[in-house]
Amino acid sequence: MMEATVRETVEQKPERLLDRQVIDDQEAVTAAATVGKPFVEAPKMAMRNVNVFYGEKQAIFDVSMDIGSNEVVSMIGPSGCGKSTFLRALNRMNDTIEGCWIEGSLQLEGQDIYDPKLDVVPLRARVGMVFQKPNPFPKSIYDNVAYGPRIHGLVDRRADLDEVVETSLQRAGLWNEVKDRLAQPGTGLSGGQQQRLCIARTIAVSPEVILMDEPCSALDPIATAKIEELIAELSENFTIAIVTHSMQQAARVSSRTAYFHLGKLIEVNDTEKVFTNPEHELTEAYITGRFG
Repeated sequence: MMEATVRETVEQKPERLLDRQVIDDQEAVTAAATVGKPFVEAPKMAMRNVNVFYGEKQAIFDVSMDIGSNEVVSMIGPSGCGKSTFLRALNRMNDTIEGCWIEGSLQLEGQDIYDPKLDVVPLRARVGMVFQKPNPFPKSIYDNVAYGPRIHGLVDRRADLDEVVETSLQRAGLWNEVKDRLAQPGTGLSGGQQQRLCIARTIAVSPEVILMDEPCSALDPIATAKIEELIAELSENFTIAIVTHSMQQAARVSSRTAYFHLGKLIEVNDTEKVFTNPEHELTEAYITGRFG
């Protein structure tokens, strides 16, 4: 039902047009306050006044929002709007980019994830990342999933490791497809299977949060449907933030949706409201296809 509503909204393209100068005026956009419901009670992750810079260029402007426990939050917006940059800030993946620096407060259950004393290795185990393109290691299917538990010292016995691998593959909806070929290379799987293998590898270390950066953009519709079903199942145990260019996908998988424009967080609201009755005119312009 939600998918049909989104499609109808996009196709209708109401006659009321925004002033194009307002849409393209970065100063006007960055001065606006986020509307909707950016905050929740007892958040899993809380971000306040976050600014991200690449050298002298600012990519994210004063973003504040929460992500609740066991919530799926979608981040949408035009290409280059900063949604992936913001997502990578949530587990310090931007640390790997030369010249990138961050201002503001980003907390995981009250802990400052940018505390200089914080070890980023266990942080990235707590806040895992699934990338746009499947990136299995050049190892066996078994060793792909076992890699994290091994390096983090989460298991001592082979039997325990076997259980972690099986459980993770089951959670990723892949066990029945690969249980008889665990010794074969992970790179030999199909694209959709590789992405689910990467999800299994991520959840094998029992993260608290899973970040997904356009996880279905390189997949066919059947594989995409399986990943979306998986997201719904994983949300029972994990907090999930997903960047997607597909408004239909955002409508299907998330409880709240955040709309970014020119590095500014414009609106965060219940997903149904974003796609049927957005509060901000910029959100409406993007949803109805008038730009983006």
